[in-house]
Amino acid sequence: MFPPLRILKQQLEQGLVTSRALIEEAIARIDDPAGEGKLAFLTVDRERARDHADHYDAERAKGRALPPYAGIPMAVKDLFDVAGEVTRAGSRLLANAAPASRDATAVARLKAQGFIPIGRTNMTEFAYSGVGLNPHYGTPRSPYDRATGRIPGGSSSGSAVAVADGMAPLALGTDTGGSCRIPAAYCGVVGYKSSTGRVPKEGVYPLSATLDSVGPIAGTVACCAIADAIMAGDWSGEIERKDPGTIRLGLPTTHIRDGLEPAIAAAFDRALSALSRAGMKIDDFHFPEFADLPAINAKGGISAVEAFAHHKSQIEARGNEYDPRVAKRILSGAAISAAEYAAILARRLELIAKCDALMAGFDAVVMPTSPNVPPPIAALAGDDDYARLNFLSLKNTFLANFLDRSAISIPMHAKGEPPAGLMLMAAWGRDRQLFAVAEAAEAALPSRDSRYVQDGFRASSK
Repeated sequence: MFPPLRILKQQLEQGLVTSRALIEEAIARIDDPAGEGKLAFLTVDRERARDHADHYDAERAKGRALPPYAGIPMAVKDLFDVAGEVTRAGSRLLANAAPASRDATAVARLKAQGFIPIGRTNMTEFAYSGVGLNPHYGTPRSPYDRATGRIPGGSSSGSAVAVADGMAPLALGTDTGGSCRIPAAYCGVVGYKSSTGRVPKEGVYPLSATLDSVGPIAGTVACCAIADAIMAGDWSGEIERKDPGTIRLGLPTTHIRDGLEPAIAAAFDRALSALSRAGMKIDDFHFPEFADLPAINAKGGISAVEAFAHHKSQIEARGNEYDPRVAKRILSGAAISAAEYAAILARRLELIAKCDALMAGFDAVVMPTSPNVPPPIAALAGDDDYARLNFLSLKNTFLANFLDRSAISIPMHAKGEPPAGLMLMAAWGRDRQLFAVAEAAEAALPSRDSRYVQDGFRASSK
């Protein structure tokens, strides 16, 4: 895995490494025939990335002023527009679409700060799944137990694998029901769901206008904070150090332990003990309505309605070209009446208000990101198993989307254990405060298992 963004920035400024070396390292990892690059990336912009790197290196050698992160590679989920490239959204249907005329706002802001797009990452077709399978372009494997071949999590599957395998120090994702946090948990990295609307969605292919948010996937909380701040444009990205003794966390008494696998339960209990030892106060958080959300969204909910509205004409004309499982989920939106949709939206507003009130005394609510270890890809061969494991993957993360929270997943597994994510969830708009809590928690938790990521960064010289 690459070093954190601030270290890369310092190495570039001090002449300890060149941008070209960083780009070549990323390309070498992507092109490694024994690695996952051919599945994690749909396209790789090798020559354009090299050209940008050479430009930054030449300007730096002349002592010219440069953007703060000039020359650092990033990966871009195939849901974002990049000028001159086709946004396929992980689908064959859009493979021949016209190239984008301009960058998505989030991409443009990161490029303006010096980040170099290295390529477009694989994803679940149209971002509609929490498991990360893609029958069109293949499915990259989680770094955990590659011999078996386990799901990477979705929908930002390639982005998480790219970061975990050292193909990029930063990757862009989107999060409608957990699509940044689930793959982060399954791949042993950090994934962030920003407060909906903070990061502009212009130039991002939509799934649900109500629930979609843009977020980063990276190796550390601080790296995600840097990217979030640049994309949102509403803070510096400098995390305020928070005394763990001043942090109060809410531990839900409902829903979060249902279906919890033993390995995740053990990691979660150990994580809670570690946070307590660090000085954080953990109290029960009573919100029984958590258990109501599956029933509220049983027919597909907001995402299904809004996805169907967007895809209706296309799926009628070319439905046979869709991933059948994605098509089934989209078509479920046709069965939800306008009255039912309105009732779900109204109930959502009620629950958001209640959750806001109950969380007022907490810095964050804490729970496992996903209740399960990433299952083998083969375990999803049957449609019923696919539906069950997709629901399980989304079970906890979707709470943040439906209740309009900001949320982050950080690794909580110890060495030798399967990957497990700890999710911290805060009220809408409290992103900066959540990053402070998350960084304090990250420092208190065990380090991730180095077996799940490639060896450390090798390009240490010019």
